[in-house]
Amino acid sequence: MTGFFKVKSLGDVLGMTRLFSPVGMEELHTLDAFSRVLAKDLVAGENLPGFRRSCMDGYAVNAASTFGASESGPAWLSIKGTIAMGDIPDFELARGEAARISTGGMLPAGADAVVMVEHTEAIDEQSIEIYKSVAPLQHVIDVTEDFAKGQTVIEKGRLMRPQEIGLAAGLGHTRIWTYKVPRVGIISTGDEVIPVDKSPEPGKIRDINSYSLSALVTQAGGEPVRYGIVKDDPDALKSVCKKALAHTDMVLLSGGSSVGTRDYTVEVLSNLPDTEILVHGISVSPGKPTILARSGHTPMWGLPGQVVSAMVVFQVVVTAFLHRLRGLSRPVLQVKTSARLSRNLASSQGRRDFIRVVLEEDGRDLVARPILGKSGLIRTMVQADGLLEIGEHVEGLEKGSMVDIILLK
Repeated sequence: MTGFFKVKSLGDVLGMTRLFSPVGMEELHTLDAFSRVLAKDLVAGENLPGFRRSCMDGYAVNAASTFGASESGPAWLSIKGTIAMGDIPDFELARGEAARISTGGMLPAGADAVVMVEHTEAIDEQSIEIYKSVAPLQHVIDVTEDFAKGQTVIEKGRLMRPQEIGLAAGLGHTRIWTYKVPRVGIISTGDEVIPVDKSPEPGKIRDINSYSLSALVTQAGGEPVRYGIVKDDPDALKSVCKKALAHTDMVLLSGGSSVGTRDYTVEVLSNLPDTEILVHGISVSPGKPTILARSGHTPMWGLPGQVVSAMVVFQVVVTAFLHRLRGLSRPVLQVKTSARLSRNLASSQGRRDFIRVVLEEDGRDLVARPILGKSGLIRTMVQADGLLEIGEHVEGLEKGSMVDIILLK
């Protein structure tokens, strides 16, 4: 119990992500790597696009042939040929010559620019007039303009979004190395918790938390593994914790982190082999009585039993640790929007408050309306569009002030 409620700041706790390492790697087909995190640098084995290509329909030219061209003094060029998509030109352009070209077409030797078709007029089948000059490489993608051979195009630790998947395919990578998806064990604790398919008697509640946390784990890129409900029995909880530690990369215990004679989480975690309690209390509201332990190389969390507290702590703290396990080299940025506060809000110094808010339009800008309610009321999260963060050194916020809102997905 040493260190019980030695509260740490949110920043200090988030800094502890460095104590943990990404999970193992695996090689996947590129199509299966979407939403995974790259585990090895991806290097270009060739130039991209590898040839000069047009990014407009028009005429390939030597830019010098167009210098000084205008509507009152057009440049006259002879047409050397036509280049279709996928063609390799078998001719070279000299000064004063042009070639018809489509978007994506390969420029012939001697050409270094493309004149848009809108700025030309055909005189006959063999000649055109150009009414606007172009600079070298205008309307052209050069040989190495995307990437050069040997260049690191995607660094390890980057999330593989659709654009990264497309780049890997464009460079001929059919298989790539990614970090594995972290498996997250979820354990609900408490004599009062019952399965969701049972009817609660007075004093009992259904197991909301494991369902909400499972969805949050999936949303954050992990794989939830539910270990059911454990009654307030230290030996039973210790047994399930050992099982979860043997098969998952992170463990979440829901309940048992607050002060109470029947809460055994700290004792159980302290008695697990090679386990150290790192945090018992974070200066946030809701969610202050949160536990973080390290068992070997695995993070273990004791989350509050109140559903809103558990969900908020997951959003603002646990997600960062899960991203670390996924191998992300930089955090996934929270999506925020600005809104005008609808009422005064008080706050206690020394803690960071996260207030659930509804966003409404008033014809001028967004208005953030706080949803007031206890942390056991899941309706406050269901109704919420986002979280309003109030810093540790802020006494409160005034009605009408502009605030940043962390949007909830």
